[in-house]
Amino acid sequence: MTDLIQDDHKRVMRRRRIDLFLKLLFLACTSLGVLVLIVLLADIVSDGFKNLKPELFNNYPSRRASIAGMKSAIVGTLYILAIMAPLSFVFGVGAAIYLEEYAKKNKFTRLIQLNISTLAGVPSIVYGILGLTLFVRLLSLERSLIAGALTMTLLVLPIIIVASQEAIKAVPRARRDASFALGANKWQTVSRAVMPSALPGVMTGVILAMSRAIGETAPIVMIGAVTYIAFLPNSLMSSFTVMPIQIFSWISRPQVEFHDLAAAGIIVLLVMLLLMNFSAILIRNKFQKNI
Repeated sequence: MTDLIQDDHKRVMRRRRIDLFLKLLFLACTSLGVLVLIVLLADIVSDGFKNLKPELFNNYPSRRASIAGMKSAIVGTLYILAIMAPLSFVFGVGAAIYLEEYAKKNKFTRLIQLNISTLAGVPSIVYGILGLTLFVRLLSLERSLIAGALTMTLLVLPIIIVASQEAIKAVPRARRDASFALGANKWQTVSRAVMPSALPGVMTGVILAMSRAIGETAPIVMIGAVTYIAFLPNSLMSSFTVMPIQIFSWISRPQVEFHDLAAAGIIVLLVMLLLMNFSAILIRNKFQKNI
């Protein structure tokens, strides 16, 4: 009996040691990643903070670093977001509602679901090639603002569909049954019972997808976005550039002054991303209180 108790005690102690070792290992890995991130951010801020001046936002790109700015890139990014956001929301959320609430669960819908989940993990360069083939060449949209916005819409659509589906799935079945019991039809149930509860998750997914899109460079490079734009787009068919492209252009130059400008551009882009992520948190919390 005593031997059994001792064996159990040894096993418990062994498990505790293993648990403590794994806990310390995971803590070390997390700390290493955070430390590297802090070092990178500190290096970027130290190089670019001195260039966060009004000229950076008011001037156009130039071959002279002393007067160069990223006005056209900032405005181009905002234009891309303004076109991409409503398109992505309508088509992405609409597809999620159809797949979850209306489509029959059979092999065909399961195949579609598998393809959407796969597309959500496809490298962004593939969407750039698709946008180049479909929008730039086939539809003859050239290197225009609308071609860039449609390409980025393709990039974020699978992400929004998957996130919206998960938010809709999280709504309890009892809400739907209660709505049907009160005499509501299918669309009334979806619009008044399901979507208000799913909206926090849907909006969070949409905003985070937008955050990913404005930091992507490969699709915009593939469709031929111009790196030097000294004017603002005045129509959907105008040439354009975006912040990642401008940062890439500056960082590829040999002069240190342009590298510092690129660091300042990275800071602006990071602030924009943080604001979008913060707005996603605020929207989620606001709608959750109203449920």
